Amino acid sequence: MLANWITLSRYPLLLIFIVLIYSRNAAATLVSVPLLLIAILLDSVDGYIARSNKITSMMGSVLDIALDRTYELVLWIILLHLGMVPVAIPLIVVIRTVMTDALRSLGVSEGKRPFDQQEGSLGSFLVKSPWMRSSYGFSKILAFCGLTLAYAFSLMPEHSWAQQNAALFKDIFVVAAWIAAMLCVVRGLPVVVTYGKLLFSEKHD
Repeated sequence: MLANWITLSRYPLLLIFIVLIYSRNAAATLVSVPLLLIAILLDSVDGYIARSNKITSMMGSVLDIALDRTYELVLWIILLHLGMVPVAIPLIVVIRTVMTDALRSLGVSEGKRPFDQQEGSLGSFLVKSPWMRSSYGFSKILAFCGLTLAYAFSLMPEHSWAQQNAALFKDIFVVAAWIAAMLCVVRGLPVVVTYGKLLFSEKHD
């Protein structure tokens, strides 16, 4: 299916991004910014194609989430390693991701796609509404691409405009990173609450 192939194409793009950003070369790192933006936007393209052709599937849904998680975790770890974000942000994202995905696996085992598991108007709004998903996605784009750009500026020749303003760009986009981390937690809470109720309502021998 075309949508799944588009999803899978994001893996080699991520590998190329990693090579470019760890080249420690300003030009190569600058090139990695639009490459990363394209790779992230492809997440919307595969979903649009699947919905347009009415061929959404459990495999496609799980694969899409797996790629999203791979990108999120890898990018946060890289930005932490390069000193662009505080350790608290990746820790928040990792803990939330492991918890929510583990709980959602219970629903997947029953044949429920991840985003179809949430019940209740508030929980559904926080987890799967276009507004919340778009806000979270936009904050991540700003954080990932903005901080990569700030890192590229830091590699520019000394006394250049870019190098002198690298710290300012970093400070600006770290704010976006914190917003993304906050939205990550907010969107994960309904999942924890839903399955937490089921956990504590079970009868144990």
